[in-house]
This record gives sequence, C-alpha cells and structure tokens, in this order.
Amino acid sequence: MSVRRLAPKELQPASFAFTDETLAFAKREIAKYPPGRQASAAISILWRVQEQNEGWVSEAAIRAVADLIGTSHIRMLEIATFYTMFQLSPVGKKAHVQVCGTTPCRLRGAADLIEVCKSRIHHDPFRLSNDGNFSWEEVECLGACVNAPMVLIWKDTYEDLTKESFGKLLDGFARDDPPKPGPQNGRQFSAPITGPTTLKEVS
Repeated sequence: MSVRRLAPKELQPASFAFTDETLAFAKREIAKYPPGRQASAAISILWRVQEQNEGWVSEAAIRAVADLIGTSHIRMLEIATFYTMFQLSPVGKKAHVQVCGTTPCRLRGAADLIEVCKSRIHHDPFRLSNDGNFSWEEVECLGACVNAPMVLIWKDTYEDLTKESFGKLLDGFARDDPPKPGPQNGRQFSAPITGPTTLKEVS
C-alpha cells in the first residue's frame, strides 16, 4: 500500500460545483439503486467528477459528492484515498502518465520509460512539468503483460513501447495529436507481431 494524502491546502480550491452534465450523470447513477443505497453510486460519480475537474479530485469535490449521495464526508474521503484510480492532487493538463512497473514490464524496459518521464516531465512522480501539461507516476499491473512495457494515459493504454516510441507518444500529446491507443509496434492487439503461427488453415 502507498500513503495517499490530499493535496496541500494551497492547492485546494475553495469550492466545487457540478456541471449540468455531471449532475445529470450522477442522478442517473443514484437512480440505479434502491432507497437508502445511494452511496453505491459513489465510485462512478467520483470518477465523473475527476474527469470534470481536470483529472483530479479536490477535497471540496469529495465533500460535494458525499453531500449529493447522502453519506458522510469521512466515508467519501476513505473511498477517494483508498482507490488509486483517484488522483488527489493536480495532474498534467495534457497527460498524466501511469507507467506499469510490475515484473513483466520491468523485464521488457519499463525502467527506460521511467527515465523518459524523469527527464521530460519531472524527476519525481506526482509533480507537474514546468509547463503544467504533464505528470507521471509508477503503478502496479495494468493488465497487458503480453504487450509489455506499457503505460496508461487517462483511459487508454499504450503498449509495446520503447524509449523512442514513448518519446514520440509524449510528443503527440504535447501537440494535442496523440497516437491511436494499443500496441505501438504495429501488431494487432496481443497477436504475435510475426503473424499467426497455428490454425492457419480452415479444417
């Protein structure tokens, strides 16, 4: 487990307001559950709030969600600080990079990707780049071990990376033209890059 704390007070906005779209989404989520079980919508609503709030959840946003679903502030704080899918401090405006550092990715070059993050974004994780457009962190398994090494940026995975292709990936995000998600070496999904090796003939 990692220590997860809210961003310092100086980074916390004084208030949070739901957009009409986010509020409508939240009401639809709440309606899925019987009376008294509205708190079951906490994670999905908090995720949508994070999207609205430029990729992170502030303390004011966490409290607003708690009030909306009728649960205590401390309960929502417990949820937000437990699940690593929620970012507790500001992240890069163009990309927050999550680098998989689990064994398969490490064996296939994750350390090189981390070095790129350190040199191009910030030496330390959870810190913004000088222009505020990028941030990064190392995470545990992202579930595409066959396509290691890989990163997750927002909702999309970018796989089969090298130091060079990862640099080009960041260049794409910098100019608001990211490449297509998935393998970056030309293969289809997790299929062998050399093409099919078995069951090639119709029986």
